Amino acid sequence: MQARHQVRQVIEALGGEMDELGLNTWQLRTLSAIEHCRTPRMGGRIEQCDSCGKRHVFYNSCRNRHCPTCQGHKREQWIQAREAELLPVPYYHVVFTIPSELDTMALHKPRELYSILFRSAWATLRQFGRGQGLQLGMVAILHTWGQNLSLHPHLHCIVPGVGVDGKGRATKAGRDKEFLYPVKALGKVFRAKFVAELRLNELGCQSLYDGLFSKDWVVYAKRPFASPKSVIEYLGRYTHKVAIGNHRIKALTDTHVTFTWKDYRDNGKGKLMTLTHKEFVRRFAQHILPKRFVRIRHYGILSSTNKRERLPELQRSLGARPLPQCRPKTLKGRCPACNRGRLRTILQFDSRGPPPFALMVTRDTAC
Repeated sequence: MQARHQVRQVIEALGGEMDELGLNTWQLRTLSAIEHCRTPRMGGRIEQCDSCGKRHVFYNSCRNRHCPTCQGHKREQWIQAREAELLPVPYYHVVFTIPSELDTMALHKPRELYSILFRSAWATLRQFGRGQGLQLGMVAILHTWGQNLSLHPHLHCIVPGVGVDGKGRATKAGRDKEFLYPVKALGKVFRAKFVAELRLNELGCQSLYDGLFSKDWVVYAKRPFASPKSVIEYLGRYTHKVAIGNHRIKALTDTHVTFTWKDYRDNGKGKLMTLTHKEFVRRFAQHILPKRFVRIRHYGILSSTNKRERLPELQRSLGARPLPQCRPKTLKGRCPACNRGRLRTILQFDSRGPPPFALMVTRDTAC
């Protein structure tokens, strides 16, 4: 069911005040795409039911990865691909967070800083794995937001509880049965590697480095997932998530927007926050990633290089059962009128709208 209020409506309501936010060209293009998503500006298509014959007009989606309404199908495709790569072992969830002193750099040099975040997190886990003589694997997903849309860059990392030794044999990874590796030790190594990367790339100054070393860096670890299937369910919630979903917007006026958020400093209590349109869009724009920046990355035994040969061998050695071949989900929807037939595209149109003979049919919106 479509949400009553949408992010695109807030962007639309801001209008000319957008120029006052000082956004770059890529951010403005992204916001424009979200604003026009599933509206006549995007063009569309006419589809006809193969059972009852009724016709429907659908407007195209923007397919932008930051759009709250365009991620469902991509998420399902990604999950199906990951199911084929599961190992019958415990999986661990590790979160690497950088301190707020780096927020300014994240705003002005996001590509450089977030690339360092990925490299440092993997270098940390790789070092702990090598301490056991193992090559580990990791899937890392970048999130840049907090619940109140503030800047809060962090990596959600899913790590299988096995590694490959020098002879190619699968061996249990980690020293701790519940948390893979001690989080305090992970935090110290992560901090050292991150600051070393900043120095190497000449980002920041000595006073910044000293300040970063004076703080304890937070690495959060959860207990292993109950089963490989639960890993997929978890990843499904996190992979194609955006800064805020439409369902969280509860009220929208001519000047303000109200949305729900969880205050984790107050035991995760649900609260309401009200912002002006300008402040809401400013916060949302902070989380628009640079063009072509990859926010989901695979490392080690889960990397694209190893998936072709080493991963299937590892699955066989661990006795993984092959998953049944699932039929790909169709992109065509069921007719909303009769709920029996399938919709077939009979005509596509551009931003000028559907031709006159189609103007009398029912208008719906879909991707």
